[in-house]
Amino acid sequence: MARHFVDLSILLENEVVTDPPFLRPKITYQTHGETVAELQHFFPGVTAEDTPDGAGFAAAEWVTLTTHNGTHLDAPYHYHPTMDGGARAITIDEVPLEWCFQPGVKLDFRHFPDGYVVTAQDVEDELNRIGHTLQPLEIVLVNTAAGKALGDPNFVNIGCGMGYEATMYLTSRGIRVTGTDAWSWDAPFSYTAEKVKESGDTSLIWEGHKAGRDIGYCHLEKLHNLEALPGDGFTVSCFPHKIKGASAGWTRAVAIFED
Repeated sequence: MARHFVDLSILLENEVVTDPPFLRPKITYQTHGETVAELQHFFPGVTAEDTPDGAGFAAAEWVTLTTHNGTHLDAPYHYHPTMDGGARAITIDEVPLEWCFQPGVKLDFRHFPDGYVVTAQDVEDELNRIGHTLQPLEIVLVNTAAGKALGDPNFVNIGCGMGYEATMYLTSRGIRVTGTDAWSWDAPFSYTAEKVKESGDTSLIWEGHKAGRDIGYCHLEKLHNLEALPGDGFTVSCFPHKIKGASAGWTRAVAIFED
């Protein structure tokens, strides 16, 4: 049996816009010849010329990030201090590993306009369209218009978002990891801000995230290549980096197909 992989992760890089200006990552690259000082920490007096081929020591990078840069998995603690109706919300190092390697399901919501809030009925309709019945612990990925907008200066304002009812539809059926190719699981803040301004209803802020207060769950953000996936028939691997007490962890999310 052959196995092939589809990379579902974006690059961490300086040039491509994937976050608002104040949240963007910063990567400083060091060539082999620029790390001789580090080499001399371990081997005093050794110069670049003394190294094999005179190439210097080792290439390296200094990276400044938040845990929410790049493709990452949010823990329930990110959304609220409690989950499951009052229990302490788990942090990323406490997320059960079995949540992060499960059969995948893709919901295609690319046709919804930017800022649209997906409903429970929308989720049910899409599941019916692809002929899939949800099973506990499956990983549900949402393909939005943001998937093809990576690098657009307006990226953070593109794509639909998952509302409270849509999120609860999934988690009440045993789903514990979801994901989106947009900047956020919720609708872009620019659209939500207009609704809050008009209605005064602040419960609209992060309503999909905040569903984690009632049923704890994780979601992936800034996925990529979801267009390459069918509705089901693949496995998702998305183990997060183990950061003590953190609200999220970076992941190299992939879809695995067995042919």
